[in-house]
Amino acid sequence: MIRELKTFVAVARYGTFAAAGLRVGLTQSAVSAQMRVLEQSLGVRLFDRSGRSAVLSAGGRHALPLAEQMLGLYAQMALPTALEEWQGELRIGAIASVQTGLLPEALVRFRTQAARVELKLVPGVSLDLLGQVDAGELDLAVLIRPPFEVPKELLQIELAREPFVLIAPPGMTGDDPLQLLREQPFVRYDRRSFGGRQVERFLREQRLTPHEALELDELEAIVRMVECGLGVSLIPCAGLWCQRPQTLRVLELGELTFHRELVAILRRAQRQPAMDWLLQCLADPAYDQVSVERRCDG
Repeated sequence: MIRELKTFVAVARYGTFAAAGLRVGLTQSAVSAQMRVLEQSLGVRLFDRSGRSAVLSAGGRHALPLAEQMLGLYAQMALPTALEEWQGELRIGAIASVQTGLLPEALVRFRTQAARVELKLVPGVSLDLLGQVDAGELDLAVLIRPPFEVPKELLQIELAREPFVLIAPPGMTGDDPLQLLREQPFVRYDRRSFGGRQVERFLREQRLTPHEALELDELEAIVRMVECGLGVSLIPCAGLWCQRPQTLRVLELGELTFHRELVAILRRAQRQPAMDWLLQCLADPAYDQVSVERRCDG
């Protein structure tokens, strides 16, 4: 029955019997036959078959998380109990600033205990990485905390808080961040991103409507634009720019400071020793708000 459960989960994820068949290596008719066997065995109708799509019925929606849990438990039966014996692949998604900030030291530490595990790093933006974990395409992703509730099948673990600061060209005068935002051109952190939404909320709360010079999502690119004199920006203290000698002005927001929270997202059914060790490495207490702010202070 394990085979049928795997196929059932694939159909639920990919929406059609044909797409699921491509993922699990079966023909469409074989997928259909397995689903009939599973429904007959359970005595439950799993899909509302209308058109080409396979839409989960009420019974199917109830059965899906249970099937995923059963598959997770089945997979764990064959897993080694010692971390040093682990081998295989872990697919890790990470936003750009995490790849150059939190992740490298964590992976070096991870390798000291799990040297036989092959790591595959997948870059992306937070929303896309969240979707890939939900679809089972990634084992874990490190991203900005979503501004909404994640599906109950996913586990969200807090890792770090990064303060937002105002950055300005080195020759620009003025020490009041709000005044600079009113008067200077603004290089905006893309408002479609989770971090950019926080900037937009801050501007609304302070009743600021800055003159926008440019909008982009890559923090290192934003820093470079500001260094060259294009304007000022509000960004989190994260990534390579806050670890190198400062070539721009960094102004703290004081009592108005807000933070970007980094979280790890994984599927609840995928917890295992290698994953737990990776989470422990990512949650190293040395990487906390104080150390981040010290790096921003130079």
